[in-house]
Amino acid sequence: MTLGQQAESHAQRYLEQQGLTFVERNVRYPFGEIDLIMRHKNHWVFVEVKYRSANQYGGALQALSSAQISRIRKAASHYLQLNRLDVPCRFDVIAMEANQIHWLVDAF
Repeated sequence: MTLGQQAESHAQRYLEQQGLTFVERNVRYPFGEIDLIMRHKNHWVFVEVKYRSANQYGGALQALSSAQISRIRKAASHYLQLNRLDVPCRFDVIAMEANQIHWLVDAF
């Protein structure tokens, strides 16, 4: 298991402990990927997991580019269309650095 996969597993467990329900993981399309799909009450939550072992280059929170955000939004839109879902959704970020987890709800 790679460090990224370990971070995603840890993020999934963390979100489940916060009351979210796991739906799907590593949903990939040619134009983008969604790390985790969760449900929180009536919202579908598309989660981007960012892990950095050190914050020497700005850390995990600064690792999300506008191009990545665009790809994640496009992938989420495609997922909703494929599954014929007309539901409220949001985009969260889990930023992990060393032993810290930062959960940004409705990050973008």
